Amino acid sequence: MTIEIGNESGIAVDEAVFLRLMNHNLAQLNVSPDADVAILLVDEGAMEALHVQWMDEPGPTDVLSFPMDELRPGTEDQPTGPGLLGDIVLCPQVAETQAVAAGHSTMDELIMLTTHGLLHLLGFDHAEPEEEREMFGLQRELIVSFQAAERRRRA
Repeated sequence: MTIEIGNESGIAVDEAVFLRLMNHNLAQLNVSPDADVAILLVDEGAMEALHVQWMDEPGPTDVLSFPMDELRPGTEDQPTGPGLLGDIVLCPQVAETQAVAAGHSTMDELIMLTTHGLLHLLGFDHAEPEEEREMFGLQRELIVSFQAAERRRRA
């Protein structure tokens, strides 16, 4: 699996956490180890430009996802085949503001946003109440599982 991380945001982040998170989440979702994904961190100006261009909405947002091969989660018996998942674009400045409001760290917010973006790459959405329950429930499960793996790793 190729996980590319680019940081053009001007804010230092621990890229190793993103690598562990993506490896963990993709394994939990039974996605082929031959799938590729990119994570790009950008500043507010770049995020606003993308938000206007792709969503026709003003202002910067926290995360955007750009799926490529329309891969979906697999099963233990039949993992998702290789392919290009797509790109997740994050804005750490927006994440930092949201983290303060939520009472947790910016990295915790970025972990949530990256997981959210990955689920969008895999075809999940939250436009309808039932979709939202499914997506946000899975998002919570993945984050809790990752946090437990991180605690074990540090022990």
